[in-house]
Amino acid sequence: MRALQYTAFHGPLELVDLPDLEPAPGAAVVAVEATGLCRSDVHAWAGHDGDVTASADRPHVPGHELVGRVAAVGTGVDPSWVGRRATTPFVCACGRCAECRSGDGQVCSAQTQPGFTHHGSWAEQVLVHDAATNLVEVPDDVDAGAAALLGCRFATAHRALAQLARVRAGEVVLVLGCGGVGLSAVMIAAALGADVVAADVDPAALERATALGAAAAVVTRGLAPAEVAEAVRGVRPAGAAVSLDAAGRPETMTAGLLSLARRGRHVQVGLLAGDPVVPVPRVVSHELSLLGSHGMDARAYPELLGLVTSGRLDPAALVERWLPLSDAAGVEALVRAMDAGTAPAGVTMLRP
Repeated sequence: MRALQYTAFHGPLELVDLPDLEPAPGAAVVAVEATGLCRSDVHAWAGHDGDVTASADRPHVPGHELVGRVAAVGTGVDPSWVGRRATTPFVCACGRCAECRSGDGQVCSAQTQPGFTHHGSWAEQVLVHDAATNLVEVPDDVDAGAAALLGCRFATAHRALAQLARVRAGEVVLVLGCGGVGLSAVMIAAALGADVVAADVDPAALERATALGAAAAVVTRGLAPAEVAEAVRGVRPAGAAVSLDAAGRPETMTAGLLSLARRGRHVQVGLLAGDPVVPVPRVVSHELSLLGSHGMDARAYPELLGLVTSGRLDPAALVERWLPLSDAAGVEALVRAMDAGTAPAGVTMLRP
């Protein structure tokens, strides 16, 4: 099979031929139809993920957002999966631990993650561990780009807003950072009937957010967190019931907390490089909730898929460009641009 790999952090991407995959017991091989280029892949390529090693002796294949056809299954997996179209959460749960038994596979203590704990989906094939727990069937009429994005960005946003923050129709939801995850959150909040306020340093990103369902926009370039909160109250005087930080910076997390109405809920989705200073006096005096969100259990997918198949949510609207897997130079250029913060707007998908 063909795959894109790197042998050093910040190093070049190479198109290589690797042996076809064989499913271990409990696993499945998926023939990849489409896969996403996500900021988390860039985070790992830059050496910021402890699960990822990259060397000449241990090259790494990225990729964790995917859709494809199940090509083979190992012992213990229902053979009827072969030939069916499927995606998988980027957090693959073991299905056996206490967290999994309680329905919280997204924080499984024995989780695996394609593209992080093992070779990922920037390839013609990818291995899904504990397939009976993690394969999610996708209807044939769902767009390939949309289906792949359900594995990470939309699943993450859906759990954060629908399951953790429990967003209700009419509530003000503030989304900070309008990259892939942030725009997914804008779209899901709008699909849930929320009054969405988008915030970003880039006016072009805010135009995109408005086109995808945000009712108001706040340009945050040059603003301190308290000034962002003041700008949010300029468009929604009562503040936000829910804030979601998709940018993953200390100042955006703080701005989200300061923008909340009393008893508001902040969901932290973006990863931070270090430990931020949290405005604890405000959290206490306003009885704010600070929630972390990390993916979504495979058993929670029917609700998200229902939004897609009903037409209320169209993840394909985020896809701006497709690149063939063979264009290693083009993919590498986008990875480097994302790392530098200069990437063009919109989501990039790869097609084997």
